[in-house]
Amino acid sequence: MPPRNRALARPDPTEMADSQRAEFGSRLKELRRARGWTLAQLAERSGLAVSTISKAERGLMSLTYDRMLSLARGIGVDMAEFFTAEGAVFAPGSFAVAPKGVFQKQETRNYVYEMLFPEIRNKAMVPMMGTLKAHDLMDFDDFVRHPGQEFLLVLEGAVTVFAEGKAPVLLRQGDSLYFDSSRGHLYASAGAVDARILVVCTEVEGGA
Repeated sequence: MPPRNRALARPDPTEMADSQRAEFGSRLKELRRARGWTLAQLAERSGLAVSTISKAERGLMSLTYDRMLSLARGIGVDMAEFFTAEGAVFAPGSFAVAPKGVFQKQETRNYVYEMLFPEIRNKAMVPMMGTLKAHDLMDFDDFVRHPGQEFLLVLEGAVTVFAEGKAPVLLRQGDSLYFDSSRGHLYASAGAVDARILVVCTEVEGGA
């Protein structure tokens, strides 16, 4: 039997996830140190625990969207700067195209975030595609909540949306949802197949 062509071997998903966490952590540490801050100072500014920030910087933990947003606000940067040092502010008249498969990935225990247009700073919207690895409310430790408004579209499969004070909502392929994202919320795949979604978050504060 001829030797296996290593060039055709698929990348190891575990190694890729480890590398992505390491790159994110290195960038986070770089941004913090550029300001001369300690972990405790960033924790105070962001509202996150020192241990959480430390684990993220060492590539031991992936952060959910709400925690990334808290860190970005605490540091005073666009969230996109966690994924690339290169980029430009979105200017009037700008027109950007993202070819299929071009994104920055952030994978947590329950979600796979595919951050679109990470090179564009100060976007009015944060567009993401993703995969829902969680299939039950019990897979989560707590609700996600963050300032702004949120749009969800189910691309593939079915999704159960859990929201504080609301009965669970089942969304099927093509269904969508728009809500105040300061309300605690979670998404989970409904059924055996991991669902694919499109999410767009805004920095606009929710209703009164």
